Amino acid sequence: MAWVNGQQQHSLSISDRATQYGDGCFTTILVIDGQPQLWDFHLQRLQDTLAYFAISAPNWQHITQEVFVLAQKFKEKGGIKILISRGSGGRGYSGQDCSQTQVIITTFAWPEHYSQWQQQGICLGVCSQRLGLAPMLAGWKHLNRLEQVLLKQEIENNHWLDGLVLDLNGNITETSVANIFWRKGCKVFTPTLKFAGVHGVVRRKVIELIQTLPYQLEFIDAPIEEIMGAEEVFITNALMSLVPINQIENQTFHQRQLLNALIKGLTAC
Repeated sequence: MAWVNGQQQHSLSISDRATQYGDGCFTTILVIDGQPQLWDFHLQRLQDTLAYFAISAPNWQHITQEVFVLAQKFKEKGGIKILISRGSGGRGYSGQDCSQTQVIITTFAWPEHYSQWQQQGICLGVCSQRLGLAPMLAGWKHLNRLEQVLLKQEIENNHWLDGLVLDLNGNITETSVANIFWRKGCKVFTPTLKFAGVHGVVRRKVIELIQTLPYQLEFIDAPIEEIMGAEEVFITNALMSLVPINQIENQTFHQRQLLNALIKGLTAC
């Protein structure tokens, strides 16, 4: 099902800047038992992103109401995607004189294979394609996702479940769909995302939770060799939550003590 500006419909103007230039942002929300998870984080990220890209803000109260109404359709787990476009108008790249901001909300079934990933963990390949250095876009969940499309093609061609992605400097950034953390003793590491990647909402929650645990968190730009010496590796995104990594190339990881503590913390939220 799809809603555009609060009306159920399945069409969007061909002149909309989302299709013309990828001019907008999106977020994907996990729903459990009729409740959208981490909604405050999703909402703040949408608000911050629109402010950064100078896109007119929609009525956030109406959007919040729609999200909570749509979430009620899911008895167990489901997903809601919100896509916001600058709208139609402007000449060329210019966003001046654009029409109303467009808000597209869709619902979808939760990917069932994530349950197996959470319980059993997965192995990661290492993608040969690297993310470009784009500090103006780094961190934001904007609509320009061609790099991820190409990465997903590489992952599927190699029959991997997911792949570790480096940037052009050779530093660990994320996987094709998730943020990444690794632990060595009492130190936990995650990429800075200064030049590429997305600031995920579960990443943000994990960062908060680690502050309450006996671990020291460091944001670093590190080559792949850094993660190969880890005792524990896991990935995060809004739909899969936390997933343990069993292996990257030929290096295996067996510990889950931090992951288990974080799962308890998320469950208590």
